[in-house]
Amino acid sequence: MGNKDEVSIMGCGWLGLPLAAQLVKAGYRVKGSTTTPQKLELLQQKGISPYLLNLQDKNLDRVALKDFLKTQVLVLNIPPHLRSDGGEGYLEQMHLLLEFLSDSPVSRILFVSSTSVYLDLNRVVTEEDIAFTEEQQPEHMLLQAEKLFQENDGWLTTILRFGGLVGEDRRPGRFLAGKKNVPNGDAPVNLIHLDDCLTIIHRLIEEDKWGQVFHACADKHPLRKEFYTKAALALSLTPPEFNDMDETRFKLINSQKIKDALAYSFLHPDPMGFF
Repeated sequence: MGNKDEVSIMGCGWLGLPLAAQLVKAGYRVKGSTTTPQKLELLQQKGISPYLLNLQDKNLDRVALKDFLKTQVLVLNIPPHLRSDGGEGYLEQMHLLLEFLSDSPVSRILFVSSTSVYLDLNRVVTEEDIAFTEEQQPEHMLLQAEKLFQENDGWLTTILRFGGLVGEDRRPGRFLAGKKNVPNGDAPVNLIHLDDCLTIIHRLIEEDKWGQVFHACADKHPLRKEFYTKAALALSLTPPEFNDMDETRFKLINSQKIKDALAYSFLHPDPMGFF
């Protein structure tokens, strides 16, 4: 973008907050939303215009939401809590947001998604392989949400599917430490460091890469048993014990498309170097 536009980031949590701060430093005018009242002051301190917005709240401040959406670019970063209600509440939130978007100046949406939408195909997976999920699991909540924004003519949506998010206080050594009989030890991991997440989103906005679908995972994919053993030991924790008798089911996420589109080299290409 030649001129520094306004960007609204819905969901200023683990990923959204440092992203908002980075865009402010780059000269963007940034609006950021949070569901936590105590966080409003923190956003303000970082130069972010703060909004208290909870799409699940029946007393949602609709005036504030309309003002939040007075922007050209919306980064939608609300992870669904699929375990709590199967994602029904999440889809309701997305439908509500769509109502407000249809009456807003938003012309570009970056939807932060996950490579968890892909089935375990026991092979390398590219963006085109989403057809298998659409065929086998058309009810997948995150996939349904992606489509809500992709299939609207009012704006251009880029879907960015990240692998497992690691970095800052997300220490993977804690995830499986001390556990026994852990399955899938011989499956490759699909992970990405926070630094790469922030840089990739910034570049996509800066270079106007809209109306596309991308993966983003570190180049290397060590085996789960190698990675989580080293990660636990790095924190002086008891490493997990893996069950090698189970059938290995996996997907190996290929990120070549985004590397080509941005001429991008990952800052952290090997998860074994994350600790």
